[in-house]
Amino acid sequence: MSKNKGNNLSWDDFIKLGNPENAPDIEEENVEKLNWNTLTARVHIEKKGRGGKVASIVRDLKISPDRMKILAKELKAKCGVGGAVKGNEIIIQGDKRDKIIEHLQSLGIKDIKKSGG
Repeated sequence: MSKNKGNNLSWDDFIKLGNPENAPDIEEENVEKLNWNTLTARVHIEKKGRGGKVASIVRDLKISPDRMKILAKELKAKCGVGGAVKGNEIIIQGDKRDKIIEHLQSLGIKDIKKSGG
């Protein structure tokens, strides 16, 4: 039988922790306050180095890596294809520039340019 090696709290220490219902929402604290309409985005299309397959690439977004992953997930779902985040780029499989631009505009990004192909 193994013994419980957890920390034991005194009643006073337990009371100091407070009621969990009054605890701040961690997700809300860590969400980046972002002004989307000040951002710029460039949506490129590339074939190079992909075995002849086309990929749409979103560049020039100045957002955090965490926010970039969330945006990539939204774009992949919107376009119904796969993709990835590499460095400061979001790569979406196929020529989905129109859908990507539509989604970025719905977020409030005003300076979006389509390039390539």
